[in-house]
Amino acid sequence: MTKMVGSGVEGSASHPSVGDIPRLTDHYFLRTKEVVGRFGDQTVTYAVFMRRPVVFTPRLAVRWLEKVAAERGVTFDIKQNFAEGDWVGAGEPLLYITGSFYHLVDLETIYLQKLGAACVAAYNAYTMCVDLPEVAFLAMDARHCAGTEMAEIMAYAASVGSQAARRSANAKGFIGNATTATAHYFGQSSGKGTMPHALIGYAGSTVRAAEMFHETFPNDDLSVLVDYFGREISDGLAVCERFPDLARAGRVSLRLDTHGGRFIEGLDPQSSYAVLERHAPKWIRGYRTKTDLRNLFGTGVWPVAIWHMREQLNSHGWTQVKIVASSGFGPAKCRVMAYSQAPIDVVGTGSFMPDAWGETYATSDIIAYGDQPRVKLGREFLLRRD
Repeated sequence: MTKMVGSGVEGSASHPSVGDIPRLTDHYFLRTKEVVGRFGDQTVTYAVFMRRPVVFTPRLAVRWLEKVAAERGVTFDIKQNFAEGDWVGAGEPLLYITGSFYHLVDLETIYLQKLGAACVAAYNAYTMCVDLPEVAFLAMDARHCAGTEMAEIMAYAASVGSQAARRSANAKGFIGNATTATAHYFGQSSGKGTMPHALIGYAGSTVRAAEMFHETFPNDDLSVLVDYFGREISDGLAVCERFPDLARAGRVSLRLDTHGGRFIEGLDPQSSYAVLERHAPKWIRGYRTKTDLRNLFGTGVWPVAIWHMREQLNSHGWTQVKIVASSGFGPAKCRVMAYSQAPIDVVGTGSFMPDAWGETYATSDIIAYGDQPRVKLGREFLLRRD
């Protein structure tokens, strides 16, 4: 039985329990299990693959299979065809799983749930970190997940993609996440984060929210949302002036989360061109599609907003103050930020989560019954060649 070695402590990857399997697996697998039990078991080999390129993220699926095998008193031979974090092409077998047909047939639904979405999310996280290697990322996906098991899968995936980006591009990658439950995947003992918009509304002003936070957590660095009242620049500078020692020590961050319905304070389409002309001229002088232009100059948190905030901070002497950006930072947005060299220090995002869920479907086909290779017509590419 193959063993996986991973960092951190064991999470809840072992669920669901063996007793839950009949409730959670596809019914036709349960029917097949009964047929095999009646007419005789056989050793089979499954090939598991995906129809798009992914980053190999097998740990949760493999650990669960190992747990089930141990509880059933059987052994599964699990051959991983790649190392965790490797890039895998479309259609390439990720795993070969060999064992009792009777004990494997009812597991397919659940181990595919633990594999497909993780591989796509890891791929997205990897591309984001590689495109912005100097930026630190925080995984803020938990509140967008459909339950705690999905939140674990997504956190694990972000950590795998991040580690792969560190190896290939020396990227900073994901340095933490939002919840303590999955913080161990990022080498942390607890979740990270400071304040939501709700605290700004409660305080009545951005500066007062910063004061309240600092009084409550005096030893923590200060990261303040500045878009609540639409005064990103004014309120950001006011926070710096209220906490000058922290600001000069690089312990103040201003977080931009401006929604897509308006420009950041002080910008409009005409002034946006001027800002990018000063900082990223080569990206506005060539041909750009409407999508490119909207992403460079548009409302919300795009490169022009980041450059504008950096300009204003620097011109007032707050060169050590960091910029945290959030709001839809998926692979496409990170690519735009990269080619415009937007001066971001930290990105908070859950947008590495798969956007097109149909792309997350992993498939498992039996390719051998005993020593006899056999697979449905059209899937011969899955047959073992070793």
